[in-house]
Amino acid sequence: MAAVIVAISQRIKQGRLQLENQKDHTDEYAFRDIQLTWLTQLLLGMAFFSVGLAFASVPDTQPSAASLLAKYASLGERLHQNPFQRALVLDSSESADDVAGDIYALVNYPFEAVSTALNDPGHWCDVMILHVNTKYCRASSNQAPTILTVYIGKKAPQPVKEAYPIQFAYRLGAATAQYLEIRLNAEKGPLSTRNYRIQLQAVPVGNGQTFLHLTYSYDFGLAGRLAMKTYLATIGRGKVGFTLTDKPSKGPPEYIGGMRGVVERNTMRYYLAIEAYLGALATPPPLQLQKRLQSWFAATEQYPRQLHEVSRTAYIGMKRNEYLRQQTSP
Repeated sequence: MAAVIVAISQRIKQGRLQLENQKDHTDEYAFRDIQLTWLTQLLLGMAFFSVGLAFASVPDTQPSAASLLAKYASLGERLHQNPFQRALVLDSSESADDVAGDIYALVNYPFEAVSTALNDPGHWCDVMILHVNTKYCRASSNQAPTILTVYIGKKAPQPVKEAYPIQFAYRLGAATAQYLEIRLNAEKGPLSTRNYRIQLQAVPVGNGQTFLHLTYSYDFGLAGRLAMKTYLATIGRGKVGFTLTDKPSKGPPEYIGGMRGVVERNTMRYYLAIEAYLGALATPPPLQLQKRLQSWFAATEQYPRQLHEVSRTAYIGMKRNEYLRQQTSP
């Protein structure tokens, strides 16, 4: 692209020099013809350049879709031979300044239904509110990009003003007949964390099924790491993720802890919220909320070591009130 800009600049300079050289040796009318020809060529060149820029700005979704399909093929039996009781693979990673969780899952819903359901910021608030720590979510579409204001708080009833607001910019990466990509990004989060990234990718894989990839990650500096260490040493003491670090011949299995444990638990909670949302779409609208709440809680209870926090009655009562608040509050 830079080379094209340089070439156009050079063409302008050359054209000006040619005009100056011919001005003194050409009559007035012929010189005007030369000027008109040069300007026409220049404008055509710039027009073609603008078209090139327009085409270059259109995202090429083919590599992303192909890459996701290749990942689906490579996972093979890992999708089905796992401890999750569903077609799912969970990976996580941690570096000096960030942590990330990735879930790959096969769901029994047609791609068109998945794309229609999740290609909507408001629907994402219906997904996010299922997470036990989400107190409120509201999508604001009066600006570009759409902003999802999500309040994160305790695992118990809590006023919105006491929760921590995170503003996610909602962007549609791609939405074609063969590929969907949604990106949510937030600059700041609680405990001095930052640069939150939630990304969902989906492709059809036949037989009325869809392959999903959910990424959940965030960055942290020194203050964020210290704050997280304090959490892990107090409220988060004893909490673990899903990755096995050891499987002794005697005694219970040992799971990853620390920040990878945190990100694995939250990645799973968000994925189960997506699954619960999709699973309730066939339910009559007045009953969908109750269906989603019951499905999310039942799914988390399949992993009590990692995800159990409150009783079914406490969770459903709290979430019904939070959902009503979400629908009625500005």
